[in-house]
Amino acid sequence: MLVSVKATRTIEWQNGVVVTIDQTKLPHKEVFIKLRTSKQMAEAIQTMKIRGAPLIGAATAYGLALTAFHSRAKIRQELLKQLKDSAELLKKTRPTAVNLFWAADRILKKASESSGSVARVSESVVDEANRIADEDVEMNRKIGEYGSKLIADGDAILTHCNAGSLATVDYGTAFGVIRTAWEQGKKISVFATETRPKLQGARLTAFELKRHHIPFTLITDSMVGYVMFKGLVNKVVVGADRIVQDAVVNKIGTYSIAVLAHEHRIPFYAAAPSSTFDLAHTSKDVVIEERDPEEVTHIGSQRIAPRDTKALNPAFDITPMKYVTGVICEKGVFTGKELKNCM
Repeated sequence: MLVSVKATRTIEWQNGVVVTIDQTKLPHKEVFIKLRTSKQMAEAIQTMKIRGAPLIGAATAYGLALTAFHSRAKIRQELLKQLKDSAELLKKTRPTAVNLFWAADRILKKASESSGSVARVSESVVDEANRIADEDVEMNRKIGEYGSKLIADGDAILTHCNAGSLATVDYGTAFGVIRTAWEQGKKISVFATETRPKLQGARLTAFELKRHHIPFTLITDSMVGYVMFKGLVNKVVVGADRIVQDAVVNKIGTYSIAVLAHEHRIPFYAAAPSSTFDLAHTSKDVVIEERDPEEVTHIGSQRIAPRDTKALNPAFDITPMKYVTGVICEKGVFTGKELKNCM
């Protein structure tokens, strides 16, 4: 399944094969993988070879496109059943990022509404998956445009986890804001948290910042209060895995950063496309993914804690809207009370 190729996007459809970067290999190697089945796609999402809410959404759509493209179904109902089964498999991979469920339901709806032969239904599924990917790129660029207006020349911006092109089809959400401001010629700098336990900040955000020649400083998660107290940061921009009526759900550690930003009167923004919004629910409805405790007791394959150490490993936390200055989406920047404007 491993192959070295060049892709212009983080994920691409190539005539019945999905090509995407294996993010577990970064920053040491840029390795792309070729996926041919929804089962392979589910495994890649589960093991975080594919990660980042918008990218997971596109990957889910492409996983169903693989099922449709390679199906040997003779009748339409048989294909619809195969798609439903593949969607259930993909939905079991990661419970928190709403883009996954949004994309799966959108593809299933498109397939059920498509008339004609099995081939026509299959074609409509592939087209819809490509449309989801294209829309994500466009939404990210608009997020960058709106968000960059919040960034002043000379700002030092703190970001958490990875919300760049690696977390999306292309360009990035929170990173897209930073990237756009930099491309506009603003002299900015970035503080990137390492983001324990999977180190997406140290491995991925640092990789992207370096690739775009944006000045940055890497810090441990526990240094956030220190850099704010010292006045080294004056904006916070993070991504989101789900935005509900009353909260932003994002990588574990986000809540702590938001509380510290509030205490130090530093604006805290979350950037996400409308596909990440789940305004039919509140924070009480959100299922927080619990991952393998070994991600905490180990760094890679290296054990850092005594054997049989009990570890807690929630992948995400919940930040109440009272700590969020604004949410940046493809339609503008809105307060927590104005979220419906993003839909």
